[in-house]
This record gives sequence, structure tokens and C-alpha cells, in this order.
Amino acid sequence: MTLIKSAIKKMRQDKVRTLRNRTKISALKKAIKLATTNPSNENLSKAFSSLDRAAKKGLIPKARADRKKSRLSKKVIVSSTTTKPPKAKKAVSKKKKSS
Repeated sequence: MTLIKSAIKKMRQDKVRTLRNRTKISALKKAIKLATTNPSNENLSKAFSSLDRAAKKGLIPKARADRKKSRLSKKVIVSSTTTKPPKAKKAVSKKKKSS
């Protein structure tokens, strides 16, 4: 255990900050997971907002936030274009009868 007054205070501050950061990172992960499992514009917007706030507060680097936003938007584009088109009917060829 530390005996220096400033070290004791620093440990106290670290506990509070760690707890605060853990809850914010947990909320960020939930928003990202929701956007990946259910890609819609609303979920994507919430995830982008969470990533931007986390980068602004210093929880994650700005480059990581940008990379995650880029990858999320790609997933939304892919998921919106992967709807199955109706199957085309096969052309039936008619054979001519030779008489």
C-alpha cells in the first residue's frame, strides 16, 4: 500500500475514472453490435454518434473510430443489396416436330 498522500489520491481517481470509462466503452460496444446485427440507418446513426463521442473524449483514437465507421457503413451497404431478387423463369424450348 502506498504511503504518499498524492499516490493515495491518484489511486482513488483511477478507480473512479476506470469505472466511468468501462461503462462508456460498454455502451459503445453495444451500439456497434446492434448496428452490425440489425443494420439500419437509425442503428448506424447511433453507432456513429457513439464512436464520435468516444473519440472526442479520448476513450478510443480518432483513427479507430473512423475505421469502425467505415466498416459499419460497408456492412449496411452490403446487407441492403443482398436481398434476393426473384428467380428468373427458365426459358422452355419448343422442339419442332419433323413431319
